[in-house]
Amino acid sequence: MREKRVLNFGSLNLDYVYRVDHFVRPGETLSADARVVKYGGKGLNQSVALARAGVRAAHAGCVGAGGEGLRALLDGEGVDTSKLVAVEEMQGHTVIQVNREGENCILLFGGSNQCVTPEQIAATLADCAAGDWLVLQNEINNLPAIVDAACEKGMTIALNPSPCDGRLDAVDFGKLSWLLMNEVEAGQITGSEDPGEAWRRLHGRWPGLSALITLGSAGSVAFRVTGYGIETARQEAFRVKAVDTTAAGDTYTGYFIAGLMSGMPLQDCMRRASRASSISVTRLGAADSIPFQAELDDEA
Repeated sequence: MREKRVLNFGSLNLDYVYRVDHFVRPGETLSADARVVKYGGKGLNQSVALARAGVRAAHAGCVGAGGEGLRALLDGEGVDTSKLVAVEEMQGHTVIQVNREGENCILLFGGSNQCVTPEQIAATLADCAAGDWLVLQNEINNLPAIVDAACEKGMTIALNPSPCDGRLDAVDFGKLSWLLMNEVEAGQITGSEDPGEAWRRLHGRWPGLSALITLGSAGSVAFRVTGYGIETARQEAFRVKAVDTTAAGDTYTGYFIAGLMSGMPLQDCMRRASRASSISVTRLGAADSIPFQAELDDEA
């Protein structure tokens, strides 16, 4: 039997990270304490997390001008980059402020990540089959078309709906298997940040959709639709001193999906993903803050 594969069709960004005392306010000019350029993008981060969690993932998307190092980074992580397409548009990038508490705010420029074409979608999914996993975020264009094409192939589709904006209105959530979001995004999608109420509204509208909601320092909660009903699990957050939370959610997503693909029990998936996320926030940067699986074993 053919082994199930995971394809991440997502963004790649250059992250311009500025350390600041506080987030800049309207009309204010603020001096940054430090600046570094990192590799990131929700798509790239999640592919790195999948790889470091022990999954052989493929990454599809667009590499723009100035982003050549992004492909090299993924190659170095063991991610299959044969589905990346080079485009002439400027590489997508972010401007990230990180304050003294380790919190961040992010300004995103789509650039090359908005260059996905219908022809690229068809070519990318050509060798995918029923049961393969597709990981998506809302940082690339033509997301509804990707979801429709993957659903026709019977793929298991997991969407991280970030950034949560009006473009998601065109996505058929009924074709998704998993929705992976934080409490703010849950509120934007359902009208309630209370995880229990958000789930009731989601399940009422899309009864086949499972959901994971991360709750920051309050941990995370998951609701999985099974043939026997709804499986619910809650995981407390691990207490650490946060330095930079930039890739925390992406780390959780990659490790969580890796656990699901391996058949790990839902509670164990959440515990391992939470542990990985807690390590990532103690480090600066996005992709390079994501821990390897062996680091989790060392701390077990």
